[in-house]
Amino acid sequence: MNIIIAGDGKVGSTLTRQLSAEGHDITLIDSNSQVLADSVERYDVFCVEGNCASMSVLAQAKVKDADLLIAATSKDEVNLLCCTTAHAMNPKLHTIARIRNPEYTEQIYNMRDVFGLSLVINPENQAATEIERLLKYPGFLRRDTFAKGRTEIVELRVEHGSKLCNVKLSDLRSIVKCQVLVCAVLRDGTASAPGGDFVLREGDRLFVTALSGNLTTLLKNLGLLTRRTRSVFLCGGGRVSHYLASKLSRAGIQVKIIESDPDRCREISAKLPGVTVINGNASDQELLESEGLGSCDALVTLTGLDELNMIVSLFAISRGVPQVITKLGHADNRSIIDSLYLGSLVCPKELCSTTIVRYVRAMQNQTGAALSVHTIADGQAEAMEFLVDDRTRFRDTPLKQIRLKPNVLVVSIAHGAKTEIANGDSFFRTGDTVVVVTNGRAALRQLNDIFA
Repeated sequence: MNIIIAGDGKVGSTLTRQLSAEGHDITLIDSNSQVLADSVERYDVFCVEGNCASMSVLAQAKVKDADLLIAATSKDEVNLLCCTTAHAMNPKLHTIARIRNPEYTEQIYNMRDVFGLSLVINPENQAATEIERLLKYPGFLRRDTFAKGRTEIVELRVEHGSKLCNVKLSDLRSIVKCQVLVCAVLRDGTASAPGGDFVLREGDRLFVTALSGNLTTLLKNLGLLTRRTRSVFLCGGGRVSHYLASKLSRAGIQVKIIESDPDRCREISAKLPGVTVINGNASDQELLESEGLGSCDALVTLTGLDELNMIVSLFAISRGVPQVITKLGHADNRSIIDSLYLGSLVCPKELCSTTIVRYVRAMQNQTGAALSVHTIADGQAEAMEFLVDDRTRFRDTPLKQIRLKPNVLVVSIAHGAKTEIANGDSFFRTGDTVVVVTNGRAALRQLNDIFA
């Protein structure tokens, strides 16, 4: 497909890498010539320098021949005008706009047709939703949901002294006492699809498929179940903090926000009266401890500086905070990040990019496209959910009789309201949904692509 990406920042560059790797023709628009030059060196893309909301610039980008435009500049208003203008020039064009200002949320939803928007994305709100879900189950580093919330792929880390240390995967069920399936293990930065003889070691990160109703059992039997989160520290008063504090306060959780900008503190206090806002530096250890860091249930670092987030998270972990979540704007250098235990990691740009990539794949294959796509194992694998239709091969055939492509694993099947973790005797029928995990090297556009 011909795709125009307006804005070559964090989200734009991530999308350029992912979509160009899948064979799409990418045109980048940005006002910064140096940023465009860097992208040309890395990827096979066409670049246009200028204002993406200008008709002349969009014409240079050949908007009339494009299938999709993604507006991901740093300004919401520019993204809106870009999509509206592009849609007027090409009424068949699909448009996606990144809109981050909470004040625009309701009117954007009500006026999508007026603005010519196919999809609106909000990375900060997505990140806040992800963090809220992690806070509900403190033992997991990450949670991805499928089958309308009935199946999840969760990430666990094998800590020193864990019940999982030196355990064969074939013996795992006797420990967790519920049905689970380990679909990937990340060791020393490399992901693998392990067999039953694989032995877990300290430091491994494993990605486990389980029914949502079994998550509490899983945590309890691993000795990871902690008390319910009642108090949370948020370091940084940006948009993610605003969205997250609003969600947590509605759930009855006590929230403290530490923000260095006095004006921003006053703004947050006015909009979120039930939240305690402290004007100070999140890296001030004395401030953190005087405000009760040692007695809080969780700390989330949400400043705009990755380095500061990492330092504060490390300090909180050293002080025994039960749950720590770290927001990263750049999660590219995984070797450095993996060498530091930072608790759960949340990257807004990756959440946003995953949503857009799923939309692009659905455009390519309107029938049979993935219902949901989640990147796991530091981008080395993908978990995808598909609907079984009349064109799907091998319906009503046990999985043990089906040859799948290498590095593809069927992990769960939902038969209406009943969901099961897949085994050799499992089968799927028309109307079922199937979750598969692949190493991500080849894009699966429909369920039939998993078969050898």
